[in-house]
Amino acid sequence: MRAVDREIRLRRLTVDEAVCRLDQYLSDAFMAGLSSVRIVHGKGTGRLRRAVHDFLAKHPLVKSHRLGDYGEGDYGVTVVELINH
Repeated sequence: MRAVDREIRLRRLTVDEAVCRLDQYLSDAFMAGLSSVRIVHGKGTGRLRRAVHDFLAKHPLVKSHRLGDYGEGDYGVTVVELINH
C-alpha cells in the first residue's frame, strides 16, 4: 500500500477536476487508514469551497467536515473526519 498524505491541495483547479481528484483521494485515504484529512481549496470566490462541501456532504466515507479554525487555514481549508473501518 502506498503512503497517502494527510492533505490534498485543490487550489487553481476547476470544480470538475477538484471533485474527481478529491473522490480518488478520499478512497485512498480511507484505504490507508487515515482518520482525518485536510482539503486546501483556497479562499477565493468560494465556488470551489461550496462544491467541495456539497460533495463531502454526500460522500459515503465522510463522517463529518468543517472549515478550518484559525491557524488551520481558516475558510481556505476544510477538515474532514472519515468513517471508521
